[in-house]
Amino acid sequence: MREKHGNAVLSILISLVQSVLFVAAFYGIFAIMGVRSVGIRGDFLLYLMTGVFAFLTHIQTIRQIMGTESSTSGMMQHAPMNTLISLLSGAFSILYIKLLSLFFILMLLHTVFNPISIHYWPGALAMFFLAWGTGCVLGLVFYAAKPWIPDLIGIISMVYIRLNMIASGKMFVANTMPTAILEWFDWNPLFHIIDQARGFVFVNYFPNYSNWQYPLYFMLTLLVLGMMLEAYTRKHESASWSAKR
Repeated sequence: MREKHGNAVLSILISLVQSVLFVAAFYGIFAIMGVRSVGIRGDFLLYLMTGVFAFLTHIQTIRQIMGTESSTSGMMQHAPMNTLISLLSGAFSILYIKLLSLFFILMLLHTVFNPISIHYWPGALAMFFLAWGTGCVLGLVFYAAKPWIPDLIGIISMVYIRLNMIASGKMFVANTMPTAILEWFDWNPLFHIIDQARGFVFVNYFPNYSNWQYPLYFMLTLLVLGMMLEAYTRKHESASWSAKR
């Protein structure tokens, strides 16, 4: 947490305000676009949170893991520091600040605006962890492959992040989408996570075109592949690679 600011408390507050402003910005965009007339009866702010916050957690986790110190950095010369510690610290710092932001925003909505009611909060919280976990493993794969093909990985990660502005489905309700269009979203684990989260949050919404098993298997598969690729890269990576580039 001190990487961005010398004062840990101020660093947390800055990250917290950024999350609040991001949600507020999307609230304004959705209101202008008329997306408030969604196919779910319930609190619009909760509908917004299920999409925007899962997306924000997923994307920021990928960026955090990708930016982790490599095995050739100066920090790794200080035993017992290693890439595993660096990766875990980056992942858990994002989880910490996002959980803190989530509870703060929900408390703010409940006390200042309208009392909120979540149909099954353990399931909704599990989807939040799944959004974070899939972001971790995707970031791990990008992180491990980046020393080999840095330019290509940078392009692929940027395309994935930009594509998820739409493909995550945070602006849509899966049950109301035509089948022909739904096929363009079905590949995305974040799309399934957001739709399932809405099923847990709203008592009158039943996700028919998504499941939570797919992102879970996706996460476990990429976790194994990412760890294997990271171990191979750590063994062969040389400090001279960056000098040649």
